[in-house]
Amino acid sequence: GGWDVEALLSDALRPVEPPDRLSTRLEGALAAVTAAAATDLSAWAEELEESELHALKDPRNWVRPVIALSAGGVATGALVLLELRRRGKRKSESGLRAISNSVRDRF
Repeated sequence: GGWDVEALLSDALRPVEPPDRLSTRLEGALAAVTAAAATDLSAWAEELEESELHALKDPRNWVRPVIALSAGGVATGALVLLELRRRGKRKSESGLRAISNSVRDRF
């Protein structure tokens, strides 16, 4: 029997995607970090008194809000990238199929 080179190449070059369960868990964890950071910032802002507002002039008092902003920003950015990747994957799959079909039709 002959070798189906097209099928072999297709199998070899197929990207390996993580399981949907892993992607869902990652999104859940990132959403939880984002929510926790927002909650922490909100609680911190509500706790501030007039004297503490003056204390904010000292950079040593910026640790808590900076950590919360950083964690929330990174988690939110990662969620955005995951969503863009998911949307791009859907578009590229249909695009690759169209290219593949047009090449097959020509030969």
